[in-house]
Amino acid sequence: MPSLAARLPAAAWAALAAGVLTMLAATALAPAPAAAQAPADPPRAGEEARAEQRLQALRAQIRTITAEQQAQDERKSQALAALRTADAGVARAGAALRGTEAAIAAGEAELARLETRRRELEAGLAQQRLALAQLVRSAYMLGRHEQLKLLLAQDRIGDVARVLAYHRYFQADRVARIGGLIAELRELAGIVAGIDAQRSELAAARERQQGELATVEAQRGERQAVLARLEEEFRDRAARLAALGRDEQAVVKLLERLRDAIADIPAQVDDTRPFAGRRGQLPTPLRGSVLARYGGKLPDGRDSDGLLIAGTAGAEVRAVAPGRVAFADWLKGYGLLAIVDHGDGWMSLYAFNDALLRNVGDWVRAGEPLATVGSSGGQGRPALYFELRRNGQPQDPAPWIRQ
Repeated sequence: MPSLAARLPAAAWAALAAGVLTMLAATALAPAPAAAQAPADPPRAGEEARAEQRLQALRAQIRTITAEQQAQDERKSQALAALRTADAGVARAGAALRGTEAAIAAGEAELARLETRRRELEAGLAQQRLALAQLVRSAYMLGRHEQLKLLLAQDRIGDVARVLAYHRYFQADRVARIGGLIAELRELAGIVAGIDAQRSELAAARERQQGELATVEAQRGERQAVLARLEEEFRDRAARLAALGRDEQAVVKLLERLRDAIADIPAQVDDTRPFAGRRGQLPTPLRGSVLARYGGKLPDGRDSDGLLIAGTAGAEVRAVAPGRVAFADWLKGYGLLAIVDHGDGWMSLYAFNDALLRNVGDWVRAGEPLATVGSSGGQGRPALYFELRRNGQPQDPAPWIRQ
């Protein structure tokens, strides 16, 4: 069975990863004290309130998806009931069609039997007609003179009368047989005509029922497609819900871990200028050609919220301003990622690295190495993806970097 990561679209993973980054940046877990504040960290009450607000927003999103999933489940139940009705319709139409086919088969069998009987009757009629013809010819050949000879040839009158009576009897019997055969043939012809008419009606009924069956089968196919789509959407929402639930727990743990990791680290930088005053003065994090700019498209199809800079594998990625490392780990959609907190809600992000040279809580100066260029996170070529964020919102880095 494929993993959840394999089932979720890349865009969904990117959105979840961006959500983690947004919450991480917006909460500013242990903000660098404007790079020049006292070694002690500022009060954390406001920071914790913002973190709680972000978590509540995430939970609200979970509740929304849960409600959507419940509504989807209701629609799926309705679609399943419609499919059940369609299945019953197909069963009824199929049974009616099978009954018609059976009636047609029985009619064909009866027609075959009657056809055999008709041939037998016609053969018998032919024989009777042949026998009658022979009698007629014999009577003609006898004629009146032959009958007189026959009478004179007999020793007794009784024998002569008996011969003539036999002759008339056989003729009458042949005529009666022929009449019976003709009557039976006429009756048979009527039966055959009736069966032919019934066969035509059954054929028309079969054609009509085949059309009805095709219609209900098409309806069932449509309902099956609707149900399959609803089930796919249901699974997708379930996957999103599971991912958001895990993300919620991960963010909570990450907030706690980062809070503990950097709570007592003193400031170790001597550049005291606020980050907001560095516009147009930041050094480039990596020298190389720009592959994607802010607002453009990344190679995987996502919108670019920063700069994608081509580089050589292993080249050093440098911090653009002094600050404290707030995140240094692998993140779906970003590969090996380093995040530096510069204070006042400003953060810089460095993604797709092959190696991270700093740990969470480390202080860095502008121009100091943070990582090495790579292609982690499934990228096709070595490059650095660089973002600037203010209170979690992406900013165009180009105006900030010194030309």
